[in-house]
Amino acid sequence: MKTVLFPKKPLPDPELLALKEELLCAQGELAFAYRQFDQALAPELVESCIYQISAAKARCNYLIRAIKERSPETAAAVHLEEEATWT
Repeated sequence: MKTVLFPKKPLPDPELLALKEELLCAQGELAFAYRQFDQALAPELVESCIYQISAAKARCNYLIRAIKERSPETAAAVHLEEEATWT
């Protein structure tokens, strides 16, 4: 009979780790787009920067939602909320 002193920790989800890495990259792109916007002078460049910011924000929002859906802590919290009843 085996005695377990320390329970094994579950291995991290490789897809979740990849999503988090992508989010960090997308946040860097967003920061870069904001820096470009701050320095843009020509109206065409300002408009281009606005599109880049919008695209980077949309990507960050998507990745955050995907991480929340895939994260076990979030799934457990959602499961608890479903069982709760308000009076």
